[in-house]
Amino acid sequence: MASNILFRLYFFVGIFASAVWTHKLATEFMSLECVPTLSLARIYLRAGYVLDKHVRFSAVDQYGRVHEINRALAMQCGYTISTDFRGNIEFRASLISCYSQIVDDRNFTITVQIDVANTSDMKNASSCLRTLSCSYFSWRPREILCETNYMEVSVRREIPQIQDFIQDEPDDWTEVFPEAASGPASVWQVVFHLPSAKKAMLVSEAQSVGYGINTTDSRILLRAPFDASEAREMNVQGVTFSVLRSSTFYKQRWMILLVDTAVACPVDDIKFTKDTIIWSIPKNIDSLLVGASYYNDIHIVMGVNLHKLSSTDISKKNYLFSHDHQTITVQIPVGAEGGYFKSHVREGKHGITYSINVFLEHQWDDDRWGATKHTIIKEITTPFKHVPPVITNNTIPSRKLFNVSIGTFLTDTKLVSLTIGSESLAVTEANKRGYSISEIKHPNGSTSYIVTVPFDSPNVKKTYDGGIDRIYTLNIIYKFQVIPENQVFTETAIVSCPVPDAVLPDAVGYCDKEHLSLMVTRGNVDEDWLPFLSNLLLTTSRHSGYTLHDNGTHFLLQVLKHSSLVLYESLQSSDIMITLPLDMRDSSGLTMKNFSISCSYPSKDLIECLPNGTMIVTAVKLVEVPDMDPSQLALRDKNCRPTLVTEESATFIFNVNSCGTVRKFNQMAMIYENDVLYFRPGMSDPAYQLKVACWYTINETIVFPYGFESNPAPKVQPGFGPLALVMRLFKDLTYSDFYEDTEYPIVRYLRQSLYFEVELLYSEDPQLELFLDNCWSTTSSDQRSSPQWDVVINSCENTEDSHETLFHPVMNNSRLRFASHAKRFEVKMFTFIHDTKALLGEVYFHCSVVICDARDPSSDLLCARICIPDKQRFGRSAEMHYLHGHVSSGAVILMVDGKEQNARMTKSVD
Repeated sequence: MASNILFRLYFFVGIFASAVWTHKLATEFMSLECVPTLSLARIYLRAGYVLDKHVRFSAVDQYGRVHEINRALAMQCGYTISTDFRGNIEFRASLISCYSQIVDDRNFTITVQIDVANTSDMKNASSCLRTLSCSYFSWRPREILCETNYMEVSVRREIPQIQDFIQDEPDDWTEVFPEAASGPASVWQVVFHLPSAKKAMLVSEAQSVGYGINTTDSRILLRAPFDASEAREMNVQGVTFSVLRSSTFYKQRWMILLVDTAVACPVDDIKFTKDTIIWSIPKNIDSLLVGASYYNDIHIVMGVNLHKLSSTDISKKNYLFSHDHQTITVQIPVGAEGGYFKSHVREGKHGITYSINVFLEHQWDDDRWGATKHTIIKEITTPFKHVPPVITNNTIPSRKLFNVSIGTFLTDTKLVSLTIGSESLAVTEANKRGYSISEIKHPNGSTSYIVTVPFDSPNVKKTYDGGIDRIYTLNIIYKFQVIPENQVFTETAIVSCPVPDAVLPDAVGYCDKEHLSLMVTRGNVDEDWLPFLSNLLLTTSRHSGYTLHDNGTHFLLQVLKHSSLVLYESLQSSDIMITLPLDMRDSSGLTMKNFSISCSYPSKDLIECLPNGTMIVTAVKLVEVPDMDPSQLALRDKNCRPTLVTEESATFIFNVNSCGTVRKFNQMAMIYENDVLYFRPGMSDPAYQLKVACWYTINETIVFPYGFESNPAPKVQPGFGPLALVMRLFKDLTYSDFYEDTEYPIVRYLRQSLYFEVELLYSEDPQLELFLDNCWSTTSSDQRSSPQWDVVINSCENTEDSHETLFHPVMNNSRLRFASHAKRFEVKMFTFIHDTKALLGEVYFHCSVVICDARDPSSDLLCARICIPDKQRFGRSAEMHYLHGHVSSGAVILMVDGKEQNARMTKSVD
């Protein structure tokens, strides 16, 4: 006995030391409470400490032994563990739980060990021992508790009296009594009343299958799970109860103590409407009133979160609480004070439930038990309700900034990442990448998120609708996480905004002897458009029939005039109209913009008249007759069919005396005429008719004089027409590599040299020499625009500035056959200054040129000046002004760094 006292004293000293050691930490995250009106004790762990951690509860008996509480032990011994929406953990224990230390059935001490670890294996767990001491004096003769995971009944040992056994269901008790009479002394037994029989078990047997049986100085307790194998479901006024009928007895030598330990708890007593929770409980439960002849209510109360509510409290919270002689009813609005909303994820969808912990206490008096206290605790949760977040587009187009809000969410839902376009980012990373993600707290505690994204973000899709608008589209995939379960769901927002800022591509076209060309300047809507000729996608790779040069801002398309990619619009005896059509298509193949250029070429290329009287005629397919089959073309004599046929043309070879050819005469020629015809099936009038003719000169006398004469030296004579000139910008002083048209505009830095060459084109005359008359620069492509700065003045270098113009010699090479046909000069890159400010941007260079006779000096002052000595410019009279020529360069963009941007490289201009 003494050793036992010493051991228990040591144990309590250990508990006290542990409590002191953890006091500060325990005070911050833990609270303890006795709930004597419900014969419960509870411990509350705050989420701030246990969130994302693993927690284990263990009961400590009076000998210091630790018993881990699992699900089975909790139902058998009277423990309940639950978690709320914030991750707070609540531990409840019955005052008569298995390891409770009880003194005089009034004072109850419960000791719990709490282990908290970061991993599920509970290694390196922090442990804390907590002891709760609670008092409970007002025991009723029978008390029934319906917890959320078990049901229990405790009764006084002496009730009902032995003489009542025969009066209370005589058949039941007379069957039980022989078992009690024949059983060994000092042995507890339990007899379960089943519908068809009775089943007796020793207490040890009952405990082994999950029942909890306790005795105190004055009470007997039976505890069981709702789905115990000996329990059965009964319907009482439309409510299903789990009912366990049992008798517990204890035999001594001279007496048998027999106690009714029946218990009944509702299992499906909750109904839900759209906005209300309805809880109804019948008062008269037959299995709890066996043997009673009268019944009288004593007390009926309700409470929330284990605390009783007064009628005033019930009214303030908008609850409805009523009862009549048969039923007790509680009505709670969804969202009412005392409960909480919780976020969930079901099948990837976001939704919420509303939960509230309610209890009912019903006390009545009957002539068998006296007073009975029946307490029912219900943790009520509404069914899952899918709540799609509301996505609001607050974008203001004038700011070109998407502003998209999504919400609202409960505080247990957090935005963890976003996918914007094709880029997935965590929230913190998105804010660093130029996006703005902000969390908005609302007065009711809910949260919304606002995402702002600039229109010019590469993850914003830009499309064109065919009008003046560009459509900016933002695609966001939000990833949310619900805590503490860490469930994940996603929501998608797609918002579009039209802005009238569309700049369409534009094109200019020109033709030469062999090519049709289109120069296309890109806009801001065609970055993904592709160029097509008919259904052929054009590329910059080498192809027969066309060439394509693309520098990103412009592209140049050149197509041979005889290519199958051009269209023949009309064909006459003298000329043919050829069209180059270009389609710009989007990624889906829809034509968004088309351009074309049409040029007229002599049709003689399609008609050949041979001296032997043979005519060769090529007829081409025309746009205006799209269904024409070239193989079905014929001459006037329909039996004359083409000799050569392609998909686009047919060639006829015939004699002028055949195929229905008609001969005509005039004073100078003999004319042979025929027609190329196409008839649609069943039609007598031709859908296509090309008149062709060959002219042969008659009555012509040709005189051939002959004799000997010394050939004078050739001399250049004045001619009429524009000069064919080109101005090139070379990449360095070697003048070996120049910039192509598609590479403009060219970027140059301040003071960086520009190497220009001006050349006379298409001349094979070595006696001509090109001279620069004047050269100047402007800030626009218009050579007459202002401001201007002179580079070459009256054929001489500009030496008025410290950065003077330099002439460079020209030598013959494989590209330049006649050095006299070109001039070269170098100028350093500068900027215009206006009102002390630099005019940054594009600069253009222009030159006027004159052509001089390289052999014969004359009195022409321009060709004989000091800068071009002993030279004679040709055709200086007023009538010969057309020999002047002008040529311009492409744009050169000035790039100025911070050190040089204030440098003055030219005179101020007004």
